[in-house]
Amino acid sequence: MARYRGSVCRLCRRERMKLYLKGDRCHSDKCAVNRREYPPGQHGQRRRMKHSDYGIQLREKQKAKRIYGVLEKQFRQYFEKADKAKGVTGENLLRFLEGRLDNIVFRLGFSASRKQARQLVLHGHVRVNDRKVNIPSYQVREGDVVAIKSSSQKLQAIKDSVETIVRSGVPTWLELDTDHFNGTIKAIPTREDLGGMIQDHLIVELYSK
Repeated sequence: MARYRGSVCRLCRRERMKLYLKGDRCHSDKCAVNRREYPPGQHGQRRRMKHSDYGIQLREKQKAKRIYGVLEKQFRQYFEKADKAKGVTGENLLRFLEGRLDNIVFRLGFSASRKQARQLVLHGHVRVNDRKVNIPSYQVREGDVVAIKSSSQKLQAIKDSVETIVRSGVPTWLELDTDHFNGTIKAIPTREDLGGMIQDHLIVELYSK
């Protein structure tokens, strides 16, 4: 499957905000956004473009794609699915993205980033309802239990991530059991649960043109 292989710090700098793509580094002084608050490239420091309405909508879509680690074709498929579902299209889109297994693994604190979560899923370290699932885009449902398999619970990277999430806390729509390295999807997240980092209405406006 195609996947972005370049520097993820460049993606944050392009959006001029932290997308938290690199785990603990994003919270340190080494964060590229803190050190260079301008877009990447030869003319990044001198470029002061004023975006059109289309440009603003495009940047919001690119930001969402980069946060969740999906490429254009897959992102458009999520939008088409959200558009056909009942309810508000933008909220449906965010719920589909949040419902990805790799995102749930990240939200529960079993990994420091979504990229690391994707690797855990692909390498067979994750179970959903006691069944091995190695598809990062797998959609979890309300009541599902996502767990790290017993032999993988000894991995230091997973232990460190869990210790970090215990201090910061998991979203209210999830429940984490640190003793057994599993988490339960208590409810489908509401728009308020998903925060305001992504302005979904701009993405809907872009695809509605």
